[in-house]
Amino acid sequence: QVQLVESGGGLVQAGGSLRLSCAASGSWFSINAMGWYRQAPGKQRELVADITRSGSTNYVDSVKGRFTISRDNAKNTVYLQMNSLEPEDTAVYYCAASISVDLLRSNPRSWGQGTQVTVSS
Repeated sequence: QVQLVESGGGLVQAGGSLRLSCAASGSWFSINAMGWYRQAPGKQRELVADITRSGSTNYVDSVKGRFTISRDNAKNTVYLQMNSLEPEDTAVYYCAASISVDLLRSNPRSWGQGTQVTVSS
């Protein structure tokens, strides 16, 4: 079992930056892929970015060039650096983890509690 705890959300003006962190505890060794989902009011949850244990990354088109996902395996932590934030990025951001990137993208095994990101115009 893996427990995920997010931090770093908040309120920022358009064009600003935030960095989200996700600390994992428990059976960290079983996790090969981690990522960040987000859900805006009235919209479906979407995968924003994911990263494998080896460091391969993937991003949804709307955040490419603005967001960067990274991980520190020694600290069991994944980060999401968000730059040039737009009001459309406003959502609850959830950290997710799974044994494979395919499962992460279809049915993540573990979820964090979510952190609110609000971007004002």
